[in-house]
Amino acid sequence: MMEILFLLAFCFVLIFTGVSMLGMVLAIAAGFAVMALIGMLGVMFKLLPWLILIAVGVWFYREHKADKAHRSRMSYRR
Repeated sequence: MMEILFLLAFCFVLIFTGVSMLGMVLAIAAGFAVMALIGMLGVMFKLLPWLILIAVGVWFYREHKADKAHRSRMSYRR
């Protein structure tokens, strides 16, 4: 929501200062790209603890699965 408000305020400032329509469209596109990248970076940092937790869970699952497969192969050899 803050990104949209920023872009609207940016657009109005450009209109009041007398920037052409093409300049305004280019500035809005550049502002949108920057705000989208910053927003994605913020979401990544917000979700980072959950991503680490998922990675640790997958690692434990794979280790348990490999250990179980190793034990079952050892029982067939006896």
